[in-house]
Amino acid sequence: MKSNLTVLGVGNILYSDDGVGVRVIEKLREEYTFSDNISLVDGGVQGLNLMDTILNAGRLIVVDTVLNNGQPGDIYRIIHEQSQGRLPTGNALHQADLIETLTFCNLLGQVPDTTIIGIEPKDFTTFSNQLTPPIQDRLADLTQKVLDEIVEQAGTKDAVAQISGH
Repeated sequence: MKSNLTVLGVGNILYSDDGVGVRVIEKLREEYTFSDNISLVDGGVQGLNLMDTILNAGRLIVVDTVLNNGQPGDIYRIIHEQSQGRLPTGNALHQADLIETLTFCNLLGQVPDTTIIGIEPKDFTTFSNQLTPPIQDRLADLTQKVLDEIVEQAGTKDAVAQISGH
């Protein structure tokens, strides 16, 4: 098994809460440093263009919005095989592309161990570059959940260091 860990934030930052995965990647880059075997990737809405990124990951953490019939701001940890029907579609076209991309990688027999860390959105269809208040209020919690997952999967707290001043 490959020893590298890829953290992939996906979403469209122009559709309110849909961009939360990208916002988490931005926050991680600003506030932390990571060991060389950990990659942070802003996947935006790249869809099938992410195949190389996914195929080359030893393990994969995806950060995204998740529809789970919960309250806006609810945070979830989902293993990829449990994700069917829980990633929004509609205007959030990247999720359909992400599921399709993971399916293609699976057909090639090369899907890495994948964990989705997601948050229930309030609004992912309104044209806005701002997260809604309940999602903005939980951004630090979502980021911490991703950090916890990174440490767990890396097997050491030494994989992550906070940048001083944050």
